[in-house]
Amino acid sequence: MTFRRALREFLYGMGSYEFVRHAMEERAARESLFMVVTLGDVVGVPVMPPYYALRLLPYCVGDVAAWKRRALRERAVTDQHEFDLHGV
Repeated sequence: MTFRRALREFLYGMGSYEFVRHAMEERAARESLFMVVTLGDVVGVPVMPPYYALRLLPYCVGDVAAWKRRALRERAVTDQHEFDLHGV
């Protein structure tokens, strides 16, 4: 069973890990954009009228703390570049 699992993890890492990682980064970027559009006034970006933001708030309330942490964290110079999936 150990060899089978090791082989499966090796093939996953060799064939699809980079694609899965890229998909997760894209999802996080789109979630961040959605949160800015709906709840941007929380961090001082008035984008959408408060009525629509309040209507969407019950769907986003669980992600607000993580989004604020992600949006307001200090970034390094290397965070601005995409080093994955070049040539794909």
